[in-house]
Amino acid sequence: MSETSVAVGAWEALFRAQVSVMRELHAAFPTDEISFNEYDVLFNLSSQPERRARIRDLTRHLLLTQPSISRLVDRLAAKGVVEKLSDPGDGRGIIVSMTSTGYDLYRRTAVSHASAIRSRVGGSLDHDELVALTDLCTRLRLGTTDDDRAEGDVGAGRVDPTVEEAPAGSPTTATDPTGTAS
Repeated sequence: MSETSVAVGAWEALFRAQVSVMRELHAAFPTDEISFNEYDVLFNLSSQPERRARIRDLTRHLLLTQPSISRLVDRLAAKGVVEKLSDPGDGRGIIVSMTSTGYDLYRRTAVSHASAIRSRVGGSLDHDELVALTDLCTRLRLGTTDDDRAEGDVGAGRVDPTVEEAPAGSPTTATDPTGTAS
């Protein structure tokens, strides 16, 4: 098999696995109070200082467009889960701040969601495989190579793969969002 065929086969396997796992996690999502995507907003806010962030900064962490995130934030604000505040440093910017009600909802949901992730992902792979999968996915996401890692150079503009960008457990990650050891 050519390297291209192997790479395409790996991509297809990764994509199909991601779709399968996400469908199951959507189906098992533990609450009707918020949607899976709304949870992802809360998850990302939970990792920010004072549980607040600019909408444009949330866009980097979510798999949605900025207009879609704005609509999600509007729905969450209507539920009292977040507040929309003017950015004092930029009058055009909007800061999204999680309310205490929102944080309570996030924590309740995170415990059950983490259990579903552990069951689905951890039930299919052992500990060493989960560690290897995490490493491989991080390398793919960052575009690092074995040479980059061996030299300690993650490249210009790249993030160090040993530093997490967001806390574990986002609907797009496979680790425990509760902050507890698994």
